[in-house]
Amino acid sequence: MKKVHFIAIGGSVMHNIAITLKQLGYEVSGSDDKIYDPSKSRLEKQNLLPDKLGWNPNTIDEEIDFIVLGMHAKKENPELIRALELGCKIYSYPELIYEFSKTKTRIVIGGSHGKTTVTAMILHVLSFYNINIDYLLGAQIEGFEKMVNLTKSNEFILIEGDEYLSSPIDKSPKFHKYNSNIAVITGIAWDHINVFPSFENYVSQFEKFIESITDGGVLVFNSNDDLVTNIVNSSTKSIRKIQYGSVDHELINGTTYIKTSEGNVPLEVFGDHNLSNLCAAKQICSLLGVFDDEFYAAIANFKGASNRLETIYRDNSKVIIKDFAHSPSKLKASIDAVKKQFSNKNIIAVYELHTFSSFSKDFINEYYGTMSNAEIKIIYYDKDVLSKKSEIEIDEKTIKIAFGDYDLKVFSIKSILVKNILDNSFDNSVLLLMSSGNFSSLNINLLIENINSQ
Repeated sequence: MKKVHFIAIGGSVMHNIAITLKQLGYEVSGSDDKIYDPSKSRLEKQNLLPDKLGWNPNTIDEEIDFIVLGMHAKKENPELIRALELGCKIYSYPELIYEFSKTKTRIVIGGSHGKTTVTAMILHVLSFYNINIDYLLGAQIEGFEKMVNLTKSNEFILIEGDEYLSSPIDKSPKFHKYNSNIAVITGIAWDHINVFPSFENYVSQFEKFIESITDGGVLVFNSNDDLVTNIVNSSTKSIRKIQYGSVDHELINGTTYIKTSEGNVPLEVFGDHNLSNLCAAKQICSLLGVFDDEFYAAIANFKGASNRLETIYRDNSKVIIKDFAHSPSKLKASIDAVKKQFSNKNIIAVYELHTFSSFSKDFINEYYGTMSNAEIKIIYYDKDVLSKKSEIEIDEKTIKIAFGDYDLKVFSIKSILVKNILDNSFDNSVLLLMSSGNFSSLNINLLIENINSQ
């Protein structure tokens, strides 16, 4: 039995890998200085929750076969320092996943946006037909208890390929580590400015991703994204290139239908991004032997990944949707998709500035005009998050200028944000809550109760 220790075990992917390794027979331990649900509950259920929070270098000894180092840890982490002193084998989680999948066909879904949804769509279709596959996904999807699956028997592994850094001691993007056999690029929109300080530097990470594909491999790419098309066509890598675009569809009484040779197929999801994601997923499923008519039959009841334009409440008058919007392009796409789907309703758009990029003087102007399709526009930021991430003073005026909209309502106190949301009329409206954070631990269920009690 091999011993493995996770430094920063509470991460969304890290805790899933830890649980998977335990189920494979590894002796697993871990540490973290903060662990939240659902990670906390899942680790506790598997008896993997640390006895106490914090870092203890005494837990690191020469009997440990390897360390898995999460991005949440810092370079000066005392457990990491001890592991380096002892010469322990240290993996970032993408390096570990590669070690487990060297003999498998690795399918890596990359892109600035949409990769979670594409990965979830593929998994949904394969599960529908009981096709077994290993996988790694960053978000929860319906019907899957855990979001990491590793076996000795499956021939394929499907990986959501994040472009963010691998670990505190490995500053290369995660999706470079997998050496994919089959890859997808859904689109490119500048993000993670704290790591990739210029647009050119960010784009170069996708060029390197293409170069990391194994010779003779396959790249599936979004031909509607001019930038993606340009870097794909410029690559001399010896790979097969398959493009995808948009799917023929129509909107009838609030439901999106895709047009197929077998007739119209209704979808649970909506929006141009989701329809583009569907095209990418169909191409990958085709490579795995799923025929188009089989794909359409399975995708019809796909409800989406957690927090990706997820409808959390709906009645005859109002709709409440959560979305993991984390960048200007995603913010605009989400609002535009909701406006198109619910063209007869008022859109109350609430967006939390949360990422490092959002608080950067070189980036915040990228938000210009992104909320123009909403009737009511609300921006929220947490002052504590701002103090940790921002290099500039952020205030109401700065935000209104950056967004190019003086009708914006800007709040930095959660109680005032909630009061302002509740002050709106929700008759014939959509409340769209968008954040890569959680609005300072806003109780969404209580918010819905208060809206319904009006």
